[in-house]
Amino acid sequence: MNKSELIDAIAKDAGITKVAAKAALESFISNVSTTLKKKDGKVSLVGFGTFSVAERAARQGINPATKKPIKIAAKKVAKFKAGADLATAVSGAKKK
Repeated sequence: MNKSELIDAIAKDAGITKVAAKAALESFISNVSTTLKKKDGKVSLVGFGTFSVAERAARQGINPATKKPIKIAAKKVAKFKAGADLATAVSGAKKK
């Protein structure tokens, strides 16, 4: 599913226009991004999952074309950990 398909699905499920669904989705993405940029930023949606930021340490890598070692700089990366309800839905297990 891509962004436009998600907007269509949200509009249909919520009974709203595609314009309103697009605005809601863009607001969600913007607010998650803004929160993750803050120090100790984290967004938790109970049952769905948690968006957070992790630090990746600098490390040695290998350039696949030349086979020479390269230095890969440290950086921050976005992470998502699925919540229990989402994990159960994806695995196909039945809820107890």
